[in-house]
Amino acid sequence: MIHNILGEIMIDTHIHLNFEDYIDDLNIVIMDAEDNGVEKMIVIGIDEASSAYAVTLAEQYPSLYAAIGIHPSEAHASADFIESLLSHPKVVAVGECGIDLHYSSEQLERQKETFKKQIELAMKHRKPLIIHSRSAVKECLEVLQPYQGKVNGVFHCFGGTLEEADLVTEFGMYIGVDGPITFKNAADAKAVAKHVDIHHILIETDGPYLSPEPYRGRRNEPANVKYIVRALAKLKGISVEDVDQITTKNAYDLFTFKEES
Repeated sequence: MIHNILGEIMIDTHIHLNFEDYIDDLNIVIMDAEDNGVEKMIVIGIDEASSAYAVTLAEQYPSLYAAIGIHPSEAHASADFIESLLSHPKVVAVGECGIDLHYSSEQLERQKETFKKQIELAMKHRKPLIIHSRSAVKECLEVLQPYQGKVNGVFHCFGGTLEEADLVTEFGMYIGVDGPITFKNAADAKAVAKHVDIHHILIETDGPYLSPEPYRGRRNEPANVKYIVRALAKLKGISVEDVDQITTKNAYDLFTFKEES
């Protein structure tokens, strides 16, 4: 495991290092994360090209792993490519996939269909799901309902209510906590993070988006996961070390990380 000088050990369970935002300084970003105690990073695909690149990066860097899938904004695309990548030893999840109704519900049925295909692939290959549920927690749970007990995963960057958070954890899934819990005005995100049992929480940056304080408004990086850990510790009234240990164990419980030889 990687330890930084503060003794923190963390896993960034959702980072888009496969995006253009990191093209000029990827090596530096990864080394900085490792120096700051980030032991592993899961690079998230949103379509065929970004999923394939996530796998390529995972092959090149021992601390990187890949998730492959079709984001709801790309729900018109074919999911055929996913199965061919799921046997790769560094692919740890299907996603991000799900439903997004933040801007429009016009493509809801198509999103549901594409989400369902990815759920079934995750079941077949015994991989967890990384679920995007912006303004659509209820709809995602409805699609998942027939598969309860047969598939697990995380509701990434959870933005639902306390009641919806309870439904997610009762389903047996994790809640992804991100940079907004460090924002002064993010009362809802803080309330969810405080409410949910820490044994159901995963830590993620969603970089390049959602930079925590003190870097809000700048490109997010996996090294910033420490600010999320510290904010969660404050909300929970427990030590940073406990948050590190428990959320890292949660990630190991959900994802199968095959170590590089």
